[in-house]
Amino acid sequence: MKALIMLMLALSLPMAAVAAEEAKEGEGAGPKVSYISLTPPFVGNYGLDGSPKLKVYKADVALRVTGDEAAKAVKANEPLIRNQLVALFAQQTTESMSNVDAKEKMRQEALKQVRQVMSDETGKPVIEDLLFNNLIVQ
Repeated sequence: MKALIMLMLALSLPMAAVAAEEAKEGEGAGPKVSYISLTPPFVGNYGLDGSPKLKVYKADVALRVTGDEAAKAVKANEPLIRNQLVALFAQQTTESMSNVDAKEKMRQEALKQVRQVMSDETGKPVIEDLLFNNLIVQ
């Protein structure tokens, strides 16, 4: 019985050391980076340039922010952000949705516009990056 207790103590010491180390790292850590997924995904038409063929997109978008205050501000202004992105996606042409370089340019424009929305509403462009988790065009 004594040996069993000693074994249990010996096995629990490394776990306590790991927990103490994690607590130490948590204290000195900077602001938390968050990725906020805009759900539901964006779905709509694009390339309304007179072509008889219907063109559809589906975009899963995430926004990167640092700190809880920034995350709360993005959540509070999500309807404005979504509106801005829907308008941007609807303006796209067939070329800008099918070319990798053009998609990156559109992502940069989306980031710029979303930052502008946040600057107008909160006084700070709290969004650090905009990511397309998925972008499907048909």
